[in-house]
Amino acid sequence: MTQQNTRLGIALMVLTTFIFAVQDGLSRHLAENYSVFMVVMIRYWFFAAFVITIATRKAGGLRAAAATSQPLVQGFRGLLLAFEICVMVTGFVYLGLVESHAVFATYPLLVAALSGPVLGESVGWRRWLAIAIGFVGVLIILEPGFGVFSPYALIPLAAALMFALYGLLTRYVARKDSSATSFFWTGTTGAVAMTAIGIWFWEPMTAPDWGWMITLCLTGAAGHYTLIKVYEVAEASSVQPFAYLQLVFASTLGILVFGETIRLNVAIGVAIILCAGLFTLWRAQQKAQES
Repeated sequence: MTQQNTRLGIALMVLTTFIFAVQDGLSRHLAENYSVFMVVMIRYWFFAAFVITIATRKAGGLRAAAATSQPLVQGFRGLLLAFEICVMVTGFVYLGLVESHAVFATYPLLVAALSGPVLGESVGWRRWLAIAIGFVGVLIILEPGFGVFSPYALIPLAAALMFALYGLLTRYVARKDSSATSFFWTGTTGAVAMTAIGIWFWEPMTAPDWGWMITLCLTGAAGHYTLIKVYEVAEASSVQPFAYLQLVFASTLGILVFGETIRLNVAIGVAIILCAGLFTLWRAQQKAQES
């Protein structure tokens, strides 16, 4: 049995969110100069190699990692995450890190809203109220009807919806498959799909940008490794609120490196979304303890 160490788990989650924020910054830089499909494809090549390496070191090797009674759902999960990454990176290009992550922060609310129809879980009126309040925060960020609304703002919202569905399907397949199996299918199916698309968008990359590309691949592997370690040493409910720090780190990078700014309506909207999201996490934890 894995020994629980909440303090270490929190520290690892903070490190993980920082690594993923750096990854987002690198993705934005590369996608501004090259095809999003090509950038994500190369990233997935490294990710798939990492996943396969991990699988070969486990008992049973690749055969055990790939074994599943629900290949269609596992495959769909992998495709969904790959396309979500493409959508989110596109959002970084058109909206920047600050506003993309501000809207993407709604994904825990979407998870709560969709957990009923997807997983058959009960969502009480308190969480529905928090979800509604959270989407008021989204409207404040998007400013519909004020003459400055950009349809690009819907890009990270679509990514949040896709990521929420991916998370719910991950919980669904976990009823029968191990996390190692889900991890294997995520990396391999995503790599196959992105190669089929991205290879048509190949273009020459400069030597410095190849350096950034390699760094992007390394941060991806490092982030997934630390995330695995997070859940090995601590309960998900105790560390999940700290995942919101990716918004803080990514926004800081956006401001310091890319010269982005935080508009007042975005700051207010994010505060509302974060409060609503943290409440839904707390209520989910309370319900789990009651049951």
